[in-house]
Amino acid sequence: MDENRAVQYLDSLIGQTLRVHTTDTRIFVGTFKCTDAARNIILACTYEYRFPTPSTVRDAASNTNNQESATSVDSKNIKVNMTSRLIGLVVVPGQHITRIELEETPEQAHVRRALKK
Repeated sequence: MDENRAVQYLDSLIGQTLRVHTTDTRIFVGTFKCTDAARNIILACTYEYRFPTPSTVRDAASNTNNQESATSVDSKNIKVNMTSRLIGLVVVPGQHITRIELEETPEQAHVRRALKK
């Protein structure tokens, strides 16, 4: 992709909701504001998501095992929610970004595909 097309593509993402995954397994979901040559990304109205800690998973497993006698719960299928918090405006360092995903509605995806043609 040449530089002009790359700039146009980045411009088209401004104001869109991005999901940014980092090396420490956190996920940031927010509105894309800008980036720089070092691949740092600035997101606004951002939520941070973290996977549950091993101790939280162990606690959930032990609670499930304790309830197993009262109900027929399969302890192999334990579900523990990710933790989240609103952090607002954030700079995600480019060196720690592992993946970036565009979060879009089906209608937005249809429009994006139509514009590529």
